Amino acid sequence: MAQTLEKQLGMFLRKQRGDLTYEQFARKIGTSASTLHRMENCLQNVTLKTLDQLCERLKCQMSDIFD
Repeated sequence: MAQTLEKQLGMFLRKQRGDLTYEQFARKIGTSASTLHRMENCLQNVTLKTLDQLCERLKCQMSDIFD
């Protein structure tokens, strides 16, 4: 069964964060640690602008995040 977009984004962010703290990784992607935590746990809606910013900061494509 296909995963929801929120779950795909959360899993991608957790993988990209690796051993970094929420604060360290949030700084890298240009958001707050609390927002990052909510995105990883599928509790935060994100805009296209936010997704675009994430891709730019992580040097990836949206297709790298979503199936």
